[in-house]
Amino acid sequence: MHKNLLNRRFCVAPMLDWSDRHCRVFWRQLTTEAVLYTEMITTGALIHGDAERHLNFSDIEHPVALQLGGSDPEALAHSVRLAEKWGYDEVNLNCGCPSDRVQNGFFGACLMSRPALVADCVKAMKDATSLPITVKHRIGIDEQEGYGPLQEFVAAIDEAGTDAIIVHARKAWLQGLSPKENREIPPLNYNLVHQLKQDFPKLEIIINGGIQNIEDATSQLSYVDGIMMGRSAYQTPFLLASVDSQFYGQDRQIAVRSDVIRGLFPYIEAELTQGTRLNHMTRHMLGLFNGQPGGRLFRRYISEHGHRPNAGIEVLEQALSLTEEALQTMMTKRTVSNEQ
Repeated sequence: MHKNLLNRRFCVAPMLDWSDRHCRVFWRQLTTEAVLYTEMITTGALIHGDAERHLNFSDIEHPVALQLGGSDPEALAHSVRLAEKWGYDEVNLNCGCPSDRVQNGFFGACLMSRPALVADCVKAMKDATSLPITVKHRIGIDEQEGYGPLQEFVAAIDEAGTDAIIVHARKAWLQGLSPKENREIPPLNYNLVHQLKQDFPKLEIIINGGIQNIEDATSQLSYVDGIMMGRSAYQTPFLLASVDSQFYGQDRQIAVRSDVIRGLFPYIEAELTQGTRLNHMTRHMLGLFNGQPGGRLFRRYISEHGHRPNAGIEVLEQALSLTEEALQTMMTKRTVSNEQ
């Protein structure tokens, strides 16, 4: 996919332990247009580890972006060349993760204190590929106050040639808060991200953080070029079913949630024959029936049976039949009530 065709109006965030290749194939049953991001993969894991295991993905996942963690321009350039070889549509540099492990490797959010280094990384990555290079970062770290440090950081990577930035509209506290707390405790400040768009009108700016639903997402498009949704998309994935129509003008609506699961059967069966455990795939689907009749039964049945060594498609078939029975019971009760 040529970078000019990459439309980031709606993106699904890189989420460690969540946005793996099985999860992304599941999301593709719901949206064909949203740009999906991998979990963060470090340059060291690609250069010194099993690159094939980290980089393999299915064609159905396009458009898909690889997120890298690293701060060495040469290692990032090498990793970008691997990403191009594997067929990714974009490479994103992580400058937002606040975990101790990431800080010890000097990458992630701590890079916001070194805009010149990040600019060098972006230049090296750009020189190594024709793929779009983007940066995901926070609005600041630790004692950085106000708009100035953020503007300086964005100016440096903009000059280095980044194709887009994705801004998590919270600061990251590198000391005193866990990664989970850093996703929730620092207050959101969307205004700083909106100000960036005013000051860098030619730079594509995607906003991230605290966006709960399609209405929240749509309202942000008055100020920025696109939105990125994370936990809400994972925990209530059916909201992705309206993305193609709401954000991309596609005449595509998914009405029946069970069709989403059944659409995955060929993929699941192929993976099972390769030795993938069923629960490695089904764990991402548990929120699909949230708020629906039988949703709790669906989650419980898969959780209790999906981890078994020989678990197969029959587990999903039974879980779906439980939800369909619950829906039928509810409709029957409603009909009887109306007749009375």
